[in-house]
Amino acid sequence: MIPIAKPMIGDDEKNAVSDVLDSGMLAQGEKVKEFEEKFAEYIGTKHAVATSSGTTALHLVLLASGIKNGDEVITTPFTFISTATSILFCNAKPVFADINPKTFNIDPEKIEKMITNKTKAILPVHLYGQSCEMDRIMEIAERHGLIVIEDACQAHGAEYYGKKVGSIGNAGCFSFYPTKNMTTGEGGMITTNDGEFAEKVRLFRSHGQKERYSYMMVGYNFRMTDIAAAIGIEQLKKLDKFNDKRIKNAEFLSTRLNDVVKIPYILPNVKHVFHQYTIKTDKRELLMENLRKDGIGFGIYYPEPLHFYEPLKKYGNNNLKNAENVCKKVLSLPVHPGLSEADLEKIVQSVKVS
Repeated sequence: MIPIAKPMIGDDEKNAVSDVLDSGMLAQGEKVKEFEEKFAEYIGTKHAVATSSGTTALHLVLLASGIKNGDEVITTPFTFISTATSILFCNAKPVFADINPKTFNIDPEKIEKMITNKTKAILPVHLYGQSCEMDRIMEIAERHGLIVIEDACQAHGAEYYGKKVGSIGNAGCFSFYPTKNMTTGEGGMITTNDGEFAEKVRLFRSHGQKERYSYMMVGYNFRMTDIAAAIGIEQLKKLDKFNDKRIKNAEFLSTRLNDVVKIPYILPNVKHVFHQYTIKTDKRELLMENLRKDGIGFGIYYPEPLHFYEPLKKYGNNNLKNAENVCKKVLSLPVHPGLSEADLEKIVQSVKVS
């Protein structure tokens, strides 16, 4: 069986966890601090704040940005649900702007049409490991006085014109779920260049405490453990190597499948790190049947746009046709670093026969 995803955990991570267990310091401590510093350096921001998940990272950034009841946040309907529900956690309204059907990312031209006097932020998602068109998004935000929060939960190490995603907007959010390009088991990270903002996030993350039992505000327990951070430190060392292998695997697949399916479109001047290798096909059911038969994992990310689901139906609009159509055709194939050339060849042959 060739899995759709495979966490790349080795002796380095196991030994790091063992060291933390032996130390007796299991909750947030020096390892979290070290991971934050190294991740900020990698992304190219002044600050990074570790959290318990990518979802809590999004939630904290929105809270620290002052998003509240009555505010609107523009985002994409073609993403994992936590992008939108993090907005609802703040009692704000998600406003969906349609996607570019080639990149699968939010279309900047559609963003501007959704701006109202209640709009406070834009929340673009760097889907599948490819950056959104951030220059255009930042220009729109500056013109309208809006905050930009990058959902980079699928894009660790991705770049836009040489800048790593998570360093371009006001803040960036990352997830370290096991299927991501790097993992801590569960966990998240917030990146920003704003020291005051980072401090506010840290307060929200830990019960509103500036110091132990000194409560400055109502906060949450969204902390990362030193166990998770120890894994993250080792994974970060390997991230570029993991990404290079993903890119190489994607190039192999694209070269061989270009005449069979719609291969991923890559924007000029971006580094796509292929969290997912997602094709478009009109023969999805037939292709999935063949992949199952050949023991090859696959995924549909995502089978329906967010406004088709009960908690978000009331936020839909009539201008989301690209997202609705893409959902019917997308299929993700294995691209992770654990694939051998024989695995890649098997995937190609299975797709070609379909």
